[in-house]
Amino acid sequence: MFLSQEADQFQLPVNETGFTREELEELLSFLESNEPVSPNSGSEGSTRAVYSPDERKKRRMKSNRESARRSRWRKRMHLENITDEVNRLSVENQQLKNRLSAVINQYHIVWRENEQLRSESKALWAKLLDLYWSLATMQSR
Repeated sequence: MFLSQEADQFQLPVNETGFTREELEELLSFLESNEPVSPNSGSEGSTRAVYSPDERKKRRMKSNRESARRSRWRKRMHLENITDEVNRLSVENQQLKNRLSAVINQYHIVWRENEQLRSESKALWAKLLDLYWSLATMQSR
């Protein structure tokens, strides 16, 4: 039968539309029938089935279960996306920590070299002053 083949063939997209299987079968039956479908929802000329309160309750419960299932699926997808983001940010954070550590190490190396050069500069200035002093005393004799 065309109806069951159609519903089975589109099982995955059906779940994504938000319609239950029964609702889709009802829609397909409207499309297959030659009866015109009225855009107004009045009872006049309506092809909608009238359900008993028990049937409506069962359909509503089934619809609620489907809605809850879709909600759980969306929640699971959201959780997966957040988990992926946490993992990506953790890797990026570790890379930044490694770069920071390398920069700090380089800073300490340059700082020590700078201190050594300052010390050598002071010693050379002291020698230069001694030489000027010696030269000045030699010239004053």
